[in-house]
Parts: sequence; C-alpha cells; structure tokens
Amino acid sequence: MCETENNEVKLSRSEAREQAFMLLFSKSFDDEPLEATIEDNAEMFRGGVCGYAQAVVTGIEARQEEIDSEISKYLKKGWTLRRLSRPSLAILRLAVYEILYLESIPDSVSVNEAVELAKKYTIDESGFVNGILGSLIRAKEAAK
Repeated sequence: MCETENNEVKLSRSEAREQAFMLLFSKSFDDEPLEATIEDNAEMFRGGVCGYAQAVVTGIEARQEEIDSEISKYLKKGWTLRRLSRPSLAILRLAVYEILYLESIPDSVSVNEAVELAKKYTIDESGFVNGILGSLIRAKEAAK
C-alpha cells in the first residue's frame, strides 16, 4: 500500500503507479523542474502525490538517458523515441525503470501493469508496449 503523509488516503501499488504515469505524462509537456510538476499536479490526486509515485518519477528523471537508451534498443528499425506517443513513452519509461532498478517488483508485474495502463490511456498501443517490454525482459534473462 502507498500512504500519503497524513495516512488518510491509501493507494494500491497499481494506483500509485498510475499516479507516476500521470506525472510523467504531464512532465512530457513542459520543461519545468520535476518538483514543480509534482507540486502543480498534487491537487489532481486526492491526498496529494503518493511517496511511491514521487520516488519512481524522481528515479526515472535521474536515469532517463539510460532508460530511453534501453527503450530505443527494441524499437523497429527507423523508429525513434520521438515517434512514440507521449502516453506510451511515459508508460514504457515507468515499466523499464521498475524492471531495471526495482528488484522488489517482479518483471511480469511491471509488464502487466504497463499493458493495463496502455489499454486505459492509449489507442491500441498495449500490444506495442507489451512487445517492447517482452524484448527487454528476454534480453535481461539472456544476460544472466
């Protein structure tokens, strides 16, 4: 569970992940510092931004170059990150961060949650998101 500072609102990990996605998506439209994006969007969430969402978004920002490089490896020839829709890119960044840097979350859970977010926030891009993440996990497994 994810709790706010005053412990009034409890969120499931899925809900906290959705908050992180919304923050990443919002951030894709501006060049404000991350703290400003979080502050500007806090009132959108009942109880404010969850600690998990804030930590994940901060981690993604710190490692965005690495994360984007990983995503780029699995794009079709001729595709770039700029060609991806903003929602799909935000979802992929979130899932890749979890897969690469959060060992406490099983890879399959990160993929499943990403696909569910894609079903909810994109138009027919859930298969694309699943394919990119599946390729990443297969490469990760092969590297072990």
